[in-house]
Amino acid sequence: MKLSRRLETIASFVPEGSRIADIGTDHGYIPIHLVQEGKAKYAIAMDVRKGPLLRAQAHIQEAGLQAHVEVRLSDGLLKLEQNEADCVVIAGMGGELIIHILEEGRNLWEGISYWVLSPHSELDKVRRFLEEQEFFIERETMIKEEGKFYSVMGISRKIKTGDKDEREISYRYGRSLLESKDPVLKDYLKKEEEQLEQIMSGLTGSQTEAAVRRMEELKLELAYNKEAQDAVR
Repeated sequence: MKLSRRLETIASFVPEGSRIADIGTDHGYIPIHLVQEGKAKYAIAMDVRKGPLLRAQAHIQEAGLQAHVEVRLSDGLLKLEQNEADCVVIAGMGGELIIHILEEGRNLWEGISYWVLSPHSELDKVRRFLEEQEFFIERETMIKEEGKFYSVMGISRKIKTGDKDEREISYRYGRSLLESKDPVLKDYLKKEEEQLEQIMSGLTGSQTEAAVRRMEELKLELAYNKEAQDAVR
């Protein structure tokens, strides 16, 4: 099965020989691909909506993988049992929802050795949550597809030795992306800088309390952006 670049990147983060649960599976493309490629022994395609599950089920049948990919109606991780999966994929949704799903599935944390997350928003909140809950981002990459930027993270419960990096730019942009001077992150930072400056330009001259407060927020965001750009040069 041919995947989009975003889905292919997400699938590439799954360890060989995994038993996976794909949360918010939509069409079921990731579980099907992983089983077809021999990367996953078994997969559970999970979604809170019946429509996507029916589409996923049809694709699984077309691929002849009914014995290897199960579909399951579930709100996040709630219907996943202990020891059914050792790798969980949560992608294609906002950061707040990913945090909620993780919190609701707290009882499964210790039994799942690897997580692949791809939040579409609120990445700083996700990174803060992971650090607070003693998750460790083992690897991270950023891609650009059809004009949009996506971050993919490989997470474990191992605690990394050494000093914690609590700089704001690490939460906003990802410590490993900054350290590796990721080229897509560089592109993202330039685009973000342009957007921030454009918004600031539109507020110039306005003296309302809300405009002044927003201008101060934008100046701080721009300062973080420039600090990050300096770090990846």
